[in-house]
Amino acid sequence: MARDLSVQIGSLSLKNPIIAASGCFGYGLEYAGSLDIGALGGVASKGLFLNAREGHAPPRIVETPSGMLNAIGLQGIGVHRYISEKLPELRRLGVTNIVNVCGTTIDEYCEVSRALTDAEGVHAIELNISCPNIKEGGIQFGCIQESTYAVVSAVRKATTLPLIPKLTPNVTDVASFARQCEDAGADGVSLVNTFLAMAIDIETRRPKLTNGMGGLSGPAIRPIAVRMVYECAQAVKIPIIGMGGITCAEDVIEFIIAGAAAVQVGTANFVDPFVWNKLIDGLTSYMERHDIARITDLTNTMTKGK
Repeated sequence: MARDLSVQIGSLSLKNPIIAASGCFGYGLEYAGSLDIGALGGVASKGLFLNAREGHAPPRIVETPSGMLNAIGLQGIGVHRYISEKLPELRRLGVTNIVNVCGTTIDEYCEVSRALTDAEGVHAIELNISCPNIKEGGIQFGCIQESTYAVVSAVRKATTLPLIPKLTPNVTDVASFARQCEDAGADGVSLVNTFLAMAIDIETRRPKLTNGMGGLSGPAIRPIAVRMVYECAQAVKIPIIGMGGITCAEDVIEFIIAGAAAVQVGTANFVDPFVWNKLIDGLTSYMERHDIARITDLTNTMTKGK
């Protein structure tokens, strides 16, 4: 029996629940020569502001036990160059494009979102209100509930595309922020972004990152991310895209059981750029072993107790 891996998030249709995470897969085209990027559930682009952005000076990536720190600073080409230079080829390759939208003001978020709404081949907006390593915008909107509601509701009015705010884990109650997004009209939420963290060179006594602090990703954060996805799944009815330290199909399944409709995979791509087929094949094998017809039947099915 064929297994149905398709997922629906608002009007966004995914052929399977595996999405390449923003910031870890470029704009998608960087990997087009190595794998069929159109076979993925979706590709979340590098974060896009209205204009191009240089990001932070190197070093801006540091390995840590079971993870990595990054302080890229949301380097990017800007939304208009993305539309003119990247989107035509992504469209030709049949990629489901989830564009990560950044801003320093609510007006910028809205302007970028409007530009993408008018561009053929953009399928959803992931609203980045959670980047921990830039000083302006971003996480400022993601750490105050009223600001989260304000930016999500404003962008909701500016676009007809499926809207998926990306939540920060650097708050005490992430579920309350998911509720704000739902109330503001979001079609789903994605979580978690990276955890604010630091590494110090003990010889120089200086931070290893030029930005001082950065975002921690990788397997070290996965149990916390799973917990936060579970908490949000109990609090909202909109779909959840889970992420944080996924390296294998078993990790994907854990997130789905906790309440995720789909997942994003980031840091693992740096370790194994060919991880994608292993994840999809692993999901299919699990569904066959457990006689699960549709992957959606597995979402939010955790049972309590032993």
